[in-house]
Amino acid sequence: MKPVVRIEDRHGFDTIIDARSPAEFEIDHIPGAINCPVLDNEERRIVGTLYKQVGAFEARRVGGAMVAANLARHLHERFADQPQGWRPLVYCWRGGLRSGSMTTWLRMVGWDAQQLAGGYKSWRRHVIAMLEEQCQRLPLVVICGATGSGKTRVLHELAAQGEQVLDLEGLAQHKGSLLGALPDTPQPSQTAFETALADAMERVDLSRPLYVEGESARIGTLNLPVPLVARMRDSVCLEIEAPLAARLDFLLHDYAYLGDRPAWLADQLERLKPLHGKETIGAWQSMVSAGDLPHLFAELATRHYDPSYARSQRKHFHRWEDRMVVAADSLSAQGIKALAHTIAEVVKARSA
Repeated sequence: MKPVVRIEDRHGFDTIIDARSPAEFEIDHIPGAINCPVLDNEERRIVGTLYKQVGAFEARRVGGAMVAANLARHLHERFADQPQGWRPLVYCWRGGLRSGSMTTWLRMVGWDAQQLAGGYKSWRRHVIAMLEEQCQRLPLVVICGATGSGKTRVLHELAAQGEQVLDLEGLAQHKGSLLGALPDTPQPSQTAFETALADAMERVDLSRPLYVEGESARIGTLNLPVPLVARMRDSVCLEIEAPLAARLDFLLHDYAYLGDRPAWLADQLERLKPLHGKETIGAWQSMVSAGDLPHLFAELATRHYDPSYARSQRKHFHRWEDRMVVAADSLSAQGIKALAHTIAEVVKARSA
């Protein structure tokens, strides 16, 4: 009898193979898995149509030939150089026919291939449980600061200095604001985002601070898991205080690429019309047309972002009145390096 292999056993294998179609793999997959489909996107569509319109036998007859051809190709190409002692773990959607077929073929060759019980669905259950349980225990330090305070860059520098960080915007592929979409970089699916979060949380040392940027419940098109939002709201906060001039210099450098996207930028500003009115938005869009990002960013900071900053922080973070405050005169590369070092020292002193 084959052993039952569960999600927690996955680290004991040399390779994790996702036997699903490329489209399924692109939506989400187990971290580190490689995609070796037994049916590609079009083949899966054909087999599914046959199953519905003709019946299971015909679908399996046609699908079986496709699966055999694809498995032969993988043996000739992707698996050709694997040694005799190779131990792959194979999964599909539910741990059924697709991964079962591949596992059987690999075992016939002589490899110790195993099939993941429950397939991708068991991974998805694991992610949901991990987020629910681990979020409640995370030793978060929430980094806050007005727009342009360099919070994400500070997180990166904290990581470079050996501190634990959870880069939510990096995982979400978005800077988190109205203008936060990254050029030519689509956001991951919601499930892939949650997979990345669970994967990161699994490696957290709960005895050390975990730095995270103060975020709303949504980053671009993605929702933060409710347990993570709740944990952030109840965690200790640290506020970066930087002068407006330094923040504007930082924004002009960090968002310089917006100058190459005037149509997109003007369209995004249109969404602020209910808050600021037609006249103001028209003036801001004229700045976009003129390439006048310095004045536009100054207007956005002082008239849109800053007025609601303190109020929103106090509303969303329950320990805001007890926050740590660190001043930053410069947000240059050297200034952020020094700021990250100071933040780590302040947090350690607070924890002592």
